[in-house]
Amino acid sequence: MESYQWEGLTDGYKERMRRLALFDGLYELKRSRDEDMNQVRIDLYGLGLLSLLFFFEHKLLRSNRAGKLELAEYIKHVTTGKYELSAKQDLLLATKLIEVFRPPGGKRKEVVFYNWDAGKDETITFSILKDNGFDAETGRQFYTLDEDGIELIFATKEFYSEYQLSINQLMIRKQLEKGEYSSALRQINEMRINVETLRDRMTKLKHEVLRNIVSEDTFERYKKLLGDIRFRLTRENEEFVELENFVHETRTRLFEKDYHLESPKAYSYILSITKELESVHNEHSKLLTESQVLINDTLVAAQQSLYYMGVEAFNFKQDIVLPIVNKPLPLETMKGVLHPFFKLPHADIWSPLAVLEAQSFRDERTDSAEETFMKVDDQVVDSADQLMLKEHFTDYMNLLMKAVGEGVHSLAEIIEGIKGTELEAFLEWRTFYHFWLYIHQRSPIRFVDEIRDEDEEIKTFHEVFKQLGRDVLTVIEEKETIQATARYTIQNMTFTITRGVDENAI
Repeated sequence: MESYQWEGLTDGYKERMRRLALFDGLYELKRSRDEDMNQVRIDLYGLGLLSLLFFFEHKLLRSNRAGKLELAEYIKHVTTGKYELSAKQDLLLATKLIEVFRPPGGKRKEVVFYNWDAGKDETITFSILKDNGFDAETGRQFYTLDEDGIELIFATKEFYSEYQLSINQLMIRKQLEKGEYSSALRQINEMRINVETLRDRMTKLKHEVLRNIVSEDTFERYKKLLGDIRFRLTRENEEFVELENFVHETRTRLFEKDYHLESPKAYSYILSITKELESVHNEHSKLLTESQVLINDTLVAAQQSLYYMGVEAFNFKQDIVLPIVNKPLPLETMKGVLHPFFKLPHADIWSPLAVLEAQSFRDERTDSAEETFMKVDDQVVDSADQLMLKEHFTDYMNLLMKAVGEGVHSLAEIIEGIKGTELEAFLEWRTFYHFWLYIHQRSPIRFVDEIRDEDEEIKTFHEVFKQLGRDVLTVIEEKETIQATARYTIQNMTFTITRGVDENAI
């Protein structure tokens, strides 16, 4: 491996050591051997972290009176039931904890280390607690978290692991703006590790979902968790797109300034950054897809298994019949128990021709007759509806024959011709449009003297087409759409009547 590939490995070494040094106080407490009255070793390591959280809470509440007495009272409260402390032992523990994070002399804590980046020994100083006032009357000293103490508290939160990718994306943008291309490339490699870690977590979560969903509560909890993951991955994906655009703009700008000729090494870094960033983004996009699959497949499968578990565990005789028979349930309770078993699935049947009608928001209970196409009743041919339909079709046929006599051969011309006349009411009738759909469907049409008994439609509309005689009516649909009224729209149609056609040719 070439030596230049190790360049940048020790960048920021001092800062990393400083962050590690912040935990020295906790590690010192972990080595303590303090015991309670029952010779049980006291967990000062955990109490040390609780003490920092205690001072952090006071800082959030803007309380300046947090000292040894207040911390001793908190320790006594939190250790109740865990340790048997002697009199004043809680105050001694509070004093020891404060002195670890804040040395008695008030001097900042120091850590000496060898800086592999600078190649020399260096000293790190930091302060976890600092003075926060003094009560002269009682001689009490109060404390609060210093900046390093706040940083230590934040370092223990899961916030950093949840949003590490977003933090890395921001850092890469800043490094590119400053021209630190090698650091940006290293940051991208760290992002790849974060994506791989996230993939492992999602794999574990998938098995955990299938294994642990045993109730609706746990199902809803995992559903919310997966939804949060999906939301976070979506936001990160958007940030990836913005970052890729920024890298592309940076590369274009450097190329325009001939920077690739002046500093080929830096330009090669830019090319590597572009390639690696696209690779990491591709892996992250796969995670986004897998998260949706996890929601759609795994979560649904877990819900179905939960349903079938309930079905298998359900005993109709024991859970329904016996309670009803053995216990005289009230009538209202009886209805509630039996209601789920009486309701059958309901399916709405609709005509395919309904796709041609306009949307309507009227109450179907008061206007249901207008919501469907009128059709021939095979059983009652001479019903009131069929007689009305036959009458309307006859009027429309007369209108068509009159139009042909006047040289009109399209539906659009007929509609324009009857507007403003007494026949304009036809345009508001649904049967007018049914007529044109019907004759287009049965085209070509010719009046037939002999009617087959089994064809109820021909029997119903026998008189309608009687005036055709032996002539043939042919209807052809056009591409043009006609807006007849605000409610009705229909495609234009052209029609012709061929006279003297031989009967056997039809």
